[in-house]
Amino acid sequence: MTAIDTTTGNSGAGNQDPDGVQMRTGLSPKLGPAAAQIPMRPYPEHALPPGAHPNVVAPEHFPRLSAAERDRRWDGLRKRMIFGGVDCLILLGTDMYWDMGLANLRYVTGVGAKMGTKGLFFLDADPIVYNAVPHMSRPFHAQQTVQDWISDIRILRGPTEIAAELRDRGLDRARIGIVGFSSAILSASVFVDAELQALRAALPEARFVDFGYALEEMRMIKSEEELALMRQGGQVARKVIDAMVEGARPGVREAELYADMVRTQIANGAEPNIFNLMTSGPVEHPPTEIWHLLHGSDQPASPTMRPLAEGDNVISEFHTKYGGYLVHTEYTVHVGSRVPARLQRIWDVAVECLDISQDMMRPGVTVRELLEALRRPVAKARLEWVELGFHAMGLVSPEFPTVVYEPGFGIDTANGSKIGDLELEEGMAFGNNIDLFDPTWKPDVGCVLSDFMVVREGGAELLVGTPRTIGLGG
Repeated sequence: MTAIDTTTGNSGAGNQDPDGVQMRTGLSPKLGPAAAQIPMRPYPEHALPPGAHPNVVAPEHFPRLSAAERDRRWDGLRKRMIFGGVDCLILLGTDMYWDMGLANLRYVTGVGAKMGTKGLFFLDADPIVYNAVPHMSRPFHAQQTVQDWISDIRILRGPTEIAAELRDRGLDRARIGIVGFSSAILSASVFVDAELQALRAALPEARFVDFGYALEEMRMIKSEEELALMRQGGQVARKVIDAMVEGARPGVREAELYADMVRTQIANGAEPNIFNLMTSGPVEHPPTEIWHLLHGSDQPASPTMRPLAEGDNVISEFHTKYGGYLVHTEYTVHVGSRVPARLQRIWDVAVECLDISQDMMRPGVTVRELLEALRRPVAKARLEWVELGFHAMGLVSPEFPTVVYEPGFGIDTANGSKIGDLELEEGMAFGNNIDLFDPTWKPDVGCVLSDFMVVREGGAELLVGTPRTIGLGG
């Protein structure tokens, strides 16, 4: 039986191939004594030529952030750890909520692998990323080709290995920050309880504290590098709107239109991220038959195999994910040659709200001032709304601050409770939520509209360029 080298985690020093070329095994990490004692090999053995290294996908073929952006984040995070009295961080990623459970881990490491990814972040050493799928890591972990922030990517052998690594570094009695996932909808930090309990059992003398809030605070203001990725995402989103208008024709099934929108995203460099709350239905229908045409529908209610017809409305709220960053868009398409007058009136008010949002998204404007201004046209027109406000976005949707409901309704983290005096800052990024209807006309048919806005001096920068006219399909 070949002995395991506990210094490197590799088996042996190398092998000789049939042609006499010296080979070495794997790109395995160096392990400390405790980690080396885990009765499972840490990395698949794989013979590689001397000096072999992973190929690198060219930057023009895959978006990535710079080492300077990495260093900015790591420095800011380490300062927050020092002020918080935290010695190291355990980043517990999941693929929950359209992969947003990976947001904090991806923000810190640049690695967005979905399959059971965890991480360790230290005050005085480079991070470690763990990914739990050995067969995805031969001859090396594919994430090494698309990022250069992290060189130490390991197969995860469970919480026991994370605990062993911390023990080897003398951190088994440390104050450890746990970073999971939260958002403006899931306001409490979310972890997999079994993982957290296993870590507590393996590190009984450590003190665990929730540290996710520090990452949320860091992500609130986007750097210019982050915004550059989101700007690219906005350009892709604009193409998706065009595909939505072009594909909305009588006889085209909802599923076909939906697929065209998703294909447009992926074919233009966006990541596969199937967040498309699309729905469709006839504007004119019996008053006793209620349709869901005020806001889009989640899967599996959408898409269906229903064919579109003349006189339908198609509404969609979708996210484009570029380099991990989400850009929010809402748009309305009417299938036909002419928009009904009452529908046009709703749309015109929605555009007025959008324009006011762009004007008001300036540094120093308070949440209350912005909300009062953008909601004023709706009250004047005596319309009603499902959502009317904005939600912050980046690696997560929605981030803080988010206000889409009336005060006192819905969850406090999304109705503006206690944050009316909060001032907007340069670099905050928001998707609009303008979902209006006229209850004196039809209680189940309305318009949705948004662009994506970055807070700037003089008014918001628009990243999508959503048309100011309803799309006419057919």
